[in-house]
Amino acid sequence: MAAGLFDLSGKVAIVTGGNGGIGLGMARGLAASGASIAVVGRDEAKSAAAVADLSKNSGKAIAVPTDVTDEAAVAAMAGRILRELGRIDILVNNAGINIRKPADQLNISEWDRVINTNLTSAFLCSRAVHSAMKEAGGGKIINIGSMMSIFGASFAPAYAASKGGIVQFTRSCAVAWASDNIQVNAVLPGWIDTELTRQAREQVAGLHDKVLARTPAARWGAPDDFAGIAVFLASPASDFVTGTAIPVDGGFSVMG
Repeated sequence: MAAGLFDLSGKVAIVTGGNGGIGLGMARGLAASGASIAVVGRDEAKSAAAVADLSKNSGKAIAVPTDVTDEAAVAAMAGRILRELGRIDILVNNAGINIRKPADQLNISEWDRVINTNLTSAFLCSRAVHSAMKEAGGGKIINIGSMMSIFGASFAPAYAASKGGIVQFTRSCAVAWASDNIQVNAVLPGWIDTELTRQAREQVAGLHDKVLARTPAARWGAPDDFAGIAVFLASPASDFVTGTAIPVDGGFSVMG
């Protein structure tokens, strides 16, 4: 019974930005539970390496190069995955970037780039898979937010706006698609050791020590810390969980 709750055998998962960081950590968890993985990203070399990594444990994985901010490209991506893998059961909207500048120094093209990559892509991808999930009798969408969905940061106005938007978009889709048996939830990572945050530590003085001082777990998170939450939210174990925003942060968000 318990094993069945988390069994993803025969399921197909799309993970945008699945070629590294949190996305790859989630993809590993989904693959280990039996899902086939479509790694969606623009860096073809990184995606090929991720597919090789996922395939080591007998998981089926393909790379689908896609600009997830492009409407036509996203539609083509969903069509290709349906043709090659036969179905779409799980979508992880993980693609994301940040440009660290206060609002008065951020130009409109930088704002648009962050919003389109982090938020508009989640809309495009979710809309693109909806009909396939509905026809299959249900599905799971996992949107990746951030601590910036909760807190403000002087150096991340566009990023924070996009991640706050992710939570509200999650809630809207959860309500709209509940009758289609599609559960939509958000995960809010804390400070995780990824390429994105390594850049942050170079750009924001004292960030490393501040994070450790506030995190009860006394460490930065690792991408593989997201394997379990991905499996839970993608599996039958979470069939009555929808519209939530779950921090995975070592306790960072509960500290005063």
